[in-house]
Amino acid sequence: MATGYFSHPDCRRHDMGPGHPECPERLAAIEDHLIATGLDVALDRREAPLVDLRDVQRAHHAGYVAHLKDVMEQVAASGERRAIDLDTVVGPHTWQAALRAAGAAVAATDAVLDGELDNAFCAVRPPGHHATRAQAMGFCFFNNIAVAARHALDVRGLQRVAVVDFDVHHGNGTEDIFAGDDRALMVSFFQHPLYPYSGDQPAADNMCNVPVPAYTKGMDVRELIEMIWIPRLERFRPQMIFISAGFDAHRDDDLGQLGLVEADYEWITRRVMDVAERYAKGRVVSSLEGGYHLGALARSVAAHLRVLAGV
Repeated sequence: MATGYFSHPDCRRHDMGPGHPECPERLAAIEDHLIATGLDVALDRREAPLVDLRDVQRAHHAGYVAHLKDVMEQVAASGERRAIDLDTVVGPHTWQAALRAAGAAVAATDAVLDGELDNAFCAVRPPGHHATRAQAMGFCFFNNIAVAARHALDVRGLQRVAVVDFDVHHGNGTEDIFAGDDRALMVSFFQHPLYPYSGDQPAADNMCNVPVPAYTKGMDVRELIEMIWIPRLERFRPQMIFISAGFDAHRDDDLGQLGLVEADYEWITRRVMDVAERYAKGRVVSSLEGGYHLGALARSVAAHLRVLAGV
């Protein structure tokens, strides 16, 4: 089994300021752990290319993309950070990082569909699942997974794709982009109430969001997945599965209050892979979202990758 690992040094250069939880050290922690455990040798390493803005505009309004590009180029020229909101900051290197993050997801999609890889993980930042069609928020600028899924549908001609989101926060941006699009099914769980304080009310029939209260543990989440996600995914029969892989539902992560551990991420990945193998020829593209406790993040990503790579 060939598992791609897409990343780029540009993704570490995006920096939202001292003390910000979405920091460059996240990717360094993952990389160091993969090397220390020897897992890196099981991966097909690939450089994330710059995304084609036409792909971005399949998920985001063209005016939003043009405005964001203008703002980011101004920041790059001035060298001074600019806040989009209280949590989301543009730095001099954010534009290149955002292009690489979305580009990784699209390139991974093409490589998997072309049979070069069985599946892929994108170790990129900034993350994406809070970015709506026309708004940057929650550390996110482009919705990397939505861009890739739209590429699979609109460019590569797939008829059905599923998005699996296991971040502790609701993927409101992905919901905004895909709600009502019957070609896509989104399944997620997330802590509620918690930022962005959405997802508890159904937005459309193709959204299968499962809010859970604070301090929910992994075995309870597994039961909900088995009872709610899996039947929906099996009825939908996706031709490809995209994963918004946030690891901030880990019990050690301070940005949420859920109780998952590495074994839970391994189990979730295995169940998603089971569905992919039955209906999607094993085709899975996963992209990093949250996860802010560096040790827990690195160990959880490794658990996720071991299942993807079959090692």
